[in-house]
Amino acid sequence: MGGTGKIVKRKLSNEVFDRLYELIRSGDYPPGESLPSERELMESLGVGRPAIREAMQSLERQGLISIQHGQRPKVLQPTASGLISQLDLTARHMLMQSPESLEHLKEARTFFEVGMAQRAAELADAADVARLAALLQRQRSALNEDCEAFIAADMAFHRGIAAVTRNPIFTATSEAMLGWLARFHSKVLHWEGNEQTTLTEHEGILRAIEAHDPAAAAQRMADHLRRARALYQSAAKEAGARAGESLLT
Repeated sequence: MGGTGKIVKRKLSNEVFDRLYELIRSGDYPPGESLPSERELMESLGVGRPAIREAMQSLERQGLISIQHGQRPKVLQPTASGLISQLDLTARHMLMQSPESLEHLKEARTFFEVGMAQRAAELADAADVARLAALLQRQRSALNEDCEAFIAADMAFHRGIAAVTRNPIFTATSEAMLGWLARFHSKVLHWEGNEQTTLTEHEGILRAIEAHDPAAAAQRMADHLRRARALYQSAAKEAGARAGESLLT
């Protein structure tokens, strides 16, 4: 018979969470304002300290409040970067457990990057172009440093393009995807002898953005990422082959 299952009693901390979330959602406690103390909440809600603390921890994990020792919990202003950062641990676990998910991430990154390059070409002003040019120059200078510096400068250039879109969700998503890819491609992100090609392609993307040519910016970004993805795959195969040889010797 439908609807006759047992009613599961909810944990007190869940009830406390719902009460506090509603106070935040309704604006009774806007961003920047502190919530009542533990003692005040225990008295007003009629529950013990464990339920209050567990509910507070859940609110913190959701990015709704910050908890500092010796201070009342403070309501946070929701941001795109805060929202995306909450996915970080789960995303890393998924990518570690599923090679297929890593391929999906690469495809998603290409989709975002191409669209962001196009949007950047539509919106970029002189200051944006100057910032991107400085990031590209930083990457050129990194040729004289180690590969980690070159990779960091490479990622900074791509983040710079995301910033030109003026869309914080694009920026946060780009930051997260670049970070996840760097973590799982740390062994093959740098390809000896292809640095100048990367710089030339970045220069082409920058010039298309400067010329306010969305189609060219999108195409040059797509070509750049297609070549880079092929190099990832080639380097990964070589690394796997070397690992296999070392096991046999």
